[in-house]
Amino acid sequence: LFDAVTCLAKENARLLVLGRKHMLMNSSNWKREIMKEMQNKADFFFAENISEDDAFLLYATLRSGKHCRFVTRDFLRDHKACLSDSLTRHLFRKWQRGHQIVFFPSAAGRSINFLPAFRYDCVIQTTGDTWHIPYKDVFEEKYSYQVPRKWLCIHQK
Repeated sequence: LFDAVTCLAKENARLLVLGRKHMLMNSSNWKREIMKEMQNKADFFFAENISEDDAFLLYATLRSGKHCRFVTRDFLRDHKACLSDSLTRHLFRKWQRGHQIVFFPSAAGRSINFLPAFRYDCVIQTTGDTWHIPYKDVFEEKYSYQVPRKWLCIHQK
């Protein structure tokens, strides 16, 4: 968490960290001085320890506007499963791909990197006589925020 907050704070982004109240207790996992340092770089909201904090995350992201992004390791599958129909689930996945920033450790494990949220939708797109089609070389399981990185460009003559 400290590395993620530090990395994002360098970009002068306004940050809100959603956590649980147990993070305020000095422990081996949550050192008081490190928490204070993070609180100087970001705003914090601490939910009850037994709370379902995903609801806070979704509300804060939606309430903060269309340019807001969120970072979580959660794939939000439970929330998608609760949606009433396939169109709503599709819209949620589309919104998630456009707003969720994914973090992963670097190869050396010394820092973290972020995959930005997508600025485009992962569907066939066309402009006049040109088609752009997302594809994968091999079948692999993917998470809802992952889209193919390769696009086939077809131009009709």
